[in-house]
Amino acid sequence: MNSTLQTRCESFIQNKEVIKKTLSWESTYIYPISAAIFTEKGQQADVERLRQCRDLLKGQTGIFSSFRGTVRVPAISMLAVDNNPQYKLQNALKAYDILKGYFFSSNYLVLSAMVIADMVEPERYEEIADRTRTLYNRMKVEHPFLTSSEDSAFAALMALSPLSDDQLVQDMERCYDLLKGQFFSGNAIQSLSHVLALGEGSAEEKCHKTMTLFQTLKNKGYKYGTSYELATLGVLALLPENPEVLAEKMIQVDQYLSHQKDFGIFGVGKRQRLMYAGILVAGEYADQMDQLSLNSAAISSTISLVIAQQVAICSAVAASSAAAASSSSS
Repeated sequence: MNSTLQTRCESFIQNKEVIKKTLSWESTYIYPISAAIFTEKGQQADVERLRQCRDLLKGQTGIFSSFRGTVRVPAISMLAVDNNPQYKLQNALKAYDILKGYFFSSNYLVLSAMVIADMVEPERYEEIADRTRTLYNRMKVEHPFLTSSEDSAFAALMALSPLSDDQLVQDMERCYDLLKGQFFSGNAIQSLSHVLALGEGSAEEKCHKTMTLFQTLKNKGYKYGTSYELATLGVLALLPENPEVLAEKMIQVDQYLSHQKDFGIFGVGKRQRLMYAGILVAGEYADQMDQLSLNSAAISSTISLVIAQQVAICSAVAASSAAAASSSSS
């Protein structure tokens, strides 16, 4: 493992421990995702800063607010890495209120609001919310039984793209058609196709690279998850690196994590751990992604926005004891 990636891994573990100690009694799945938000920003989680942002969130939202639900810790983390957390929260709440005019309240809508508050000025919130709903409706038309509230977060990312609605929908549908025979879960394939639609290149090229990376890992004895983990695989496939190198780096990080607290035999499952390894490897390429000018300004400016989508999905999985039991035995 190179020194840069080694440092990133060590920072990730330190961040996880600080967050877990400060914001206790949360799902095991949440802490690594929250730690990755700090790590991607090149920041170390600070106890006092986390407490301040926790109190800020508590003071400006009601007890039944979705901001204080299963995405509470990631939301606090997103505030903590911001230079002006109070302003960030005010804008996120403003974006959330506008989004509620288009969607039902949900944890996913909180993530959408945080993304929008990060990427555009307040005067554009209505425009982006309206486009988010339009894209969501088109997803629903294409896949009425697969599309649900979690897809609103992906629709928000797409609403930030300079591509037209037709271009985005055509690309995501082409990716879905190319991938639907490769994995069992139609919902996971749809999430993967949403991520791939945000990147440059033809659907064929992006899907081929995704499957090459998946198969390369498998050939090396590492079975990548085929449920909510697939969205992160899509991010990796958009990176400016060949699958063989990506796979090797992921395996190195996975091996490192396997010896750390909460990632070993009695920690998160092997497939979840490999997903976290993928997130850390993706973070190493953040600067290069900025230079590539991907179709979505959201992705090119910060990996944490895609991580936000994983937060939503991981939160749902973590809430299920069956899913937790399955990951432990995998």
